[in-house]
Amino acid sequence: MARIAGVDLPRHKHVAYSLPYLYGIGRTLAFELCARANIPPTKKTEELNENEIRRIRELLETEYKVEGDLRREVQMNIKRLMDLGCYRGLRHRKGLPVNGQRTHTNARTRKGPRKGVLQRAKPRV
Repeated sequence: MARIAGVDLPRHKHVAYSLPYLYGIGRTLAFELCARANIPPTKKTEELNENEIRRIRELLETEYKVEGDLRREVQMNIKRLMDLGCYRGLRHRKGLPVNGQRTHTNARTRKGPRKGVLQRAKPRV
């Protein structure tokens, strides 16, 4: 079983499709990593030998940020925006969409479930 950057990669998938299980690696970068490490992208993860796994690990450690380091950097960038008090930071703080999407309708993922409007009771006459 290939364990890279603290993540167990799926055994029965091709290398190029199991590498994106690492945070910070997409499909394009996975194919690029396979090419640079001289590993055919159609090779299954369970067929990798220790030498090939080591080459992938070395490439990731020297040239890319993945998993914990990348997550920490993203969180620090968001915290910096919030501390500055800029518009994007305020949107993060309020839990609203950051990139200019409409919020009159939609945006339920960021805003959470609907709150509803409270109806006032009519006075009895």
